[in-house]
Amino acid sequence: MIMLGSLGAVTATAPVEHLLTSMGWRQLFEILAVATGTTAILIYLVVPERSVAPSTASATLSSVFSDRRFWRMAPLSATCIGSAWSLQGLWASPWLTDVEGFDRASLVRQLFIMSIVLSAGAWLFGMTVHCVKRRGIGAETILAIAAVLFIAAECALILRASLPSILLWSVVAIVGTATVVSFAVVADYFPPELAGRANGALNVLHFGWAFLAQYATGLILEQWSANDGHRPVQAYQAAFGFNVALQIATFLWFALPWFRSFASWVGSICLEMSASTFEPAESVGLYQNSAILLPPDDDAEW
Repeated sequence: MIMLGSLGAVTATAPVEHLLTSMGWRQLFEILAVATGTTAILIYLVVPERSVAPSTASATLSSVFSDRRFWRMAPLSATCIGSAWSLQGLWASPWLTDVEGFDRASLVRQLFIMSIVLSAGAWLFGMTVHCVKRRGIGAETILAIAAVLFIAAECALILRASLPSILLWSVVAIVGTATVVSFAVVADYFPPELAGRANGALNVLHFGWAFLAQYATGLILEQWSANDGHRPVQAYQAAFGFNVALQIATFLWFALPWFRSFASWVGSICLEMSASTFEPAESVGLYQNSAILLPPDDDAEW
């Protein structure tokens, strides 16, 4: 479902650029509004209702927001996925224009490729989570790996690493569909009657952080004056670096239980090594105070 929904990002790049040669923005939005309204009417009239047995469990948002596991995972998911939406939806275009020096055609082409990666990423994440969960691995591991790759890609952009730009921005795009992984994590935390509310609460944090990241990035960029409409590389490095710092902080918070488990495991290994090194010594006393037992058939004299 998320993969199909992400096709909207694909149509917003090269297909829209092609349509704008024969119509204006107003006409395009009128077509989109009619298509959206028609779809809503078809869902209401065509999609059948399904009777669901009422649940006796207490399903409230307070149960979600009071769960420690939710607040362990939600900040990392929000800062990474929300920032990915912020970058692809708004700040990728200025970066590619001001920093990479792309012209209009190259910009549209790269955004089109990023959108395809975004759509395919949802399917890839879904299949990956399905496979790893069948092997007894939690979806949290996939979320942690996606966060590490996202932070690494952002750092490579900030440091101007000699890597293909499309490779780094594709990592940014694919993390935008990591909601698939986050929803799978939430499904493990809560019963079915709470999963919908928990996913909704998490998605509010995703969109909320996307807004905050877009706004904060713009505020930081405004601290540098624009030259012919273009801002210096240092402005983007500072703005992107601020987001990365927050993502690293949330990752450390998310991985804190793993760090504690690892430290406990290392401590137990050290204790076992110490116990095996220092073997208990036998007590030594005077032979006059010791009783020596001999076998019955031994006639030796002392």
